[in-house]
Amino acid sequence: MMAGQGWGPHFCKDGSTVFRLWAPAESTSALEIDGCRVSMERQDEGWFAVRLDSQPVGALYAFVLSDGRRVPDPASRFQPLGVNGPSLLCEPDRFEWRQTDWRGRPWQEAVFYELHVGTFTREGTYNAAVEHLPRLAEIGFTAIELMPIAQFPGRWGWGYDGVFQFAPHNAYGTPDDLRRFVDAAHKLGLMVFLDVVYNHFGPEGNFLPQYAPGFFHNEDPTPWGSRIAFEEPAVRSYFIGNVLHWLQAYRFDGLRLDAVDQIADAGTPHILREISDTVHAVFTDRQVHLVVENPSNGGDLLAANENGHRLFAADWNDEFHHAMHVAVTGEAEGHYARYKERPWRQVKHTLAEGYLDQGKVTAGPVLPHSASLPPTAFVHFLQNHDQVGNRALGDRLHASIDPKVHCLLTEILFLSPQIPLVFMGDDHLSDRPFRFFADYNGDLATDIHRNRFKEAENFGGYPAGAGPEDIVDPNDWVTFTSSKLDWSNLDAPERLDWRAFMTRLIEIRRRYIVPLLADARGCAGTVISQTDTELFIDWRLNGGLLQLRANASDEPRTLGANLGDLVYARCPVGANKEVRAWSTHLFFRHSANFTGEAGS
Repeated sequence: MMAGQGWGPHFCKDGSTVFRLWAPAESTSALEIDGCRVSMERQDEGWFAVRLDSQPVGALYAFVLSDGRRVPDPASRFQPLGVNGPSLLCEPDRFEWRQTDWRGRPWQEAVFYELHVGTFTREGTYNAAVEHLPRLAEIGFTAIELMPIAQFPGRWGWGYDGVFQFAPHNAYGTPDDLRRFVDAAHKLGLMVFLDVVYNHFGPEGNFLPQYAPGFFHNEDPTPWGSRIAFEEPAVRSYFIGNVLHWLQAYRFDGLRLDAVDQIADAGTPHILREISDTVHAVFTDRQVHLVVENPSNGGDLLAANENGHRLFAADWNDEFHHAMHVAVTGEAEGHYARYKERPWRQVKHTLAEGYLDQGKVTAGPVLPHSASLPPTAFVHFLQNHDQVGNRALGDRLHASIDPKVHCLLTEILFLSPQIPLVFMGDDHLSDRPFRFFADYNGDLATDIHRNRFKEAENFGGYPAGAGPEDIVDPNDWVTFTSSKLDWSNLDAPERLDWRAFMTRLIEIRRRYIVPLLADARGCAGTVISQTDTELFIDWRLNGGLLQLRANASDEPRTLGANLGDLVYARCPVGANKEVRAWSTHLFFRHSANFTGEAGS
């Protein structure tokens, strides 16, 4: 299936252009382009189509419904005037890619940097973001993950309310600007991933219910909007086409699927399985990786299928973050309430075995225990956009904890075999908040503002001296602009030191950990110490035993026996073979030097 062949404009080899619209609720439909109106032919299963003899690239167009209403193309490739304007007929893929030999990178090499295009730079564009890519590559990051860019309402927003899934957001630049960003990243050896939202459409600018109500289910909505009817073939083809569109037209190296626990599908195969199978079948000449955010902890999405490949490379493991956050902040309300009992013990469990709660089946047929999955099946982070932006003040973790504690957490993040992710700004200890922002008006804006109070309570409550009155209006322009990173003071001594620290950790990871992960298997991790603040974990990996010894206490701790070669230590090993307070050591034992039993 060619990307977008079923949905969106299709340029034919004979110089013609085919436009299609799935509008089963309409009796007639027409294409309006360049001021001319052309009737569309009704086809089977609710489709309308029309062929133009030309390819009027750059023309604005819309579909005219039977009652005269004009609607944009739901598979528009660009919306220059926003969600309520006409669609732009974009030029076929004639972009001059320079990195034509790029074939991606193996999954185990991924070190993620998550960024929001609109606040990553003062300009908030793809072109401006390119300037900072060399610095990220020099630190050692190997993958950029963009928060959602599918066209959403307004001039600013997080992007999780997109309504034109094929169109990059107009405020960030043109489609070719996005391609230049990806090409520039590839030149530096950086993979680029895109966060996509397939569980709902945003509340404004979604015209599909007017002419294709069967696209959605009226009952059992998600927390954000109507549930999508994936069992409908036309709907299914929309999302399969969208996956291929981003990966082919923009050469993304992978996708992160948001909140897949809200994707229900009675069809066969499950849409998530079909997405995975399609990607594996189509992309045989380069490495493409699919990641999920699955709050229901469905390990079935991460297990190898009958063809030997995992449906998805990894899941964002919130439980590592939540337990760690409670351990170092003491915040134990809302989402963090269940982690308040012995949180360090829970952190160790996630490092050794993945999930704390084994969850439920997402796409079936069985639910494997997370300990049976390789460590690389989990993406870990000290914070991401959610855990900063949903806080009452949008404050960052490093601003509220002791620097020595932050250093320890960062060591654990990079020196464990799970895939690490860092949120933008944390590479230089940014003092800028990252808040939730949106660009709505009227009742919808009021509702969004009101919801901020609930989210603040879910993500740590109110810092000392702050209260509900300190939560800013997400729809205020200043809320957006105050979240933009400030790149003007990177040479401050503490920031230079932090950059050197992160660079060293990632280099240790590259040299000693990544080579062990290529064919990592499950049941790899073992908790060595039963003392909660002794984060002593062994991972039995291909080629050797990785031994993390992190001390999350104010007193030195005995390292124990049978350790391999010391490959990292922020502080020297104590005279009595101790790991000092709030510091980490990493050891490595080659396969030939141990009997196969972790901790032996």
